[in-house]
Amino acid sequence: MPVRFRLRAALPTLALGALATTLSASSLVAQGVPPVAEQLAGAVLPLPKELRDGAGVMGYRTAGKLEQLRPSKNGMLCLADDPAEAKFHPACYAETMEPFMARGRSLRAAGTTGANVDTVRFAEVKAGKIKMPTNPAALYQVFADSYDHATGTVKNGRQLFVVYIPFATSQTTGLSTVPSSTQPWLMLPGTPKAHIMFSASM
Repeated sequence: MPVRFRLRAALPTLALGALATTLSASSLVAQGVPPVAEQLAGAVLPLPKELRDGAGVMGYRTAGKLEQLRPSKNGMLCLADDPAEAKFHPACYAETMEPFMARGRSLRAAGTTGANVDTVRFAEVKAGKIKMPTNPAALYQVFADSYDHATGTVKNGRQLFVVYIPFATSQTTGLSTVPSSTQPWLMLPGTPKAHIMFSASM
């Protein structure tokens, strides 16, 4: 009898908890923020399938506020698509690039635009304020007109893959800085943001 009483007493609490979860999800949708599960699925799309389950994800529990939705287990971090943007654009990169990436986000949020973002970041890297990776760091992105959460498909999508090697040059990599559709090339040589571009048509 006491056990039955405790179970019955707990039912209203459980019901209220379920209702709160439903209301929370509904309020997110009302704000234009997709449910967390949908953000997780969309955020990891740029990655190879074997890396998706272990990747950390930064997304939105509140409109306009980027925060951690899932910690990384494999050294990769993904940024969920910003629901405030018309296009679908998730990005995933090595966690070692996060100090550099996070600084870029904070500068843009404060009103810094265009090349000025890198001007500030490069100076801060030189001053030791931003730590850069010592090993190559991959970045995967998807650009698309839209994303269907129900089917997991994108419309007019294209992929981008780059490998960051801070301060790399043509001499250290043996790569040209001339864009090519048939071979990798080096962008921003000699800077903290130096990276190798790989064409999707290769």
